[in-house]
Amino acid sequence: MTYPPPRYLGDSGEITATFRSVGEPPELTYPSGGTAHYLATGATTKGQFGLYRWEMPAEPSGPEPHFHRSISESFYVLAGSVRIFNGARWIDTVPGDFVHVPEGGVHGFRNESGEPASMLIQFCPGAPREAYFEDLLGLVDKSEEEKAEFFLRHDTFWV
Repeated sequence: MTYPPPRYLGDSGEITATFRSVGEPPELTYPSGGTAHYLATGATTKGQFGLYRWEMPAEPSGPEPHFHRSISESFYVLAGSVRIFNGARWIDTVPGDFVHVPEGGVHGFRNESGEPASMLIQFCPGAPREAYFEDLLGLVDKSEEEKAEFFLRHDTFWV
């Protein structure tokens, strides 16, 4: 494996770093109390990756097993215990545990611990995942055909 071709061709570097304080409010709050902090979106990383801090309340929450055809996802547990499906079984993870799921890999995650939990979710490349999470709650009153179109548009295939 080698480094990819250079994307920056200057000689002296640039002042382009971004900073996000831990105190910034979440971009998304679900009725359950769960939140998503968009640390880096595909738009802000020029499509290279996306990174969210996902905060889950004590009540059980999280998606069932599914896969993506165009993105990989990685999960790094920050606090609490998160159950992550690795395609074969549910694994009870703890802070410091890491799971990487390549494109096509079946996965899911849930907080079933009865305590709050949080993790980082990284996806590559940086797809526009914000619309998926923001519009998910609006599916309740949609037809099965509309739901199927929504999941297809957002590269989510349930198993």
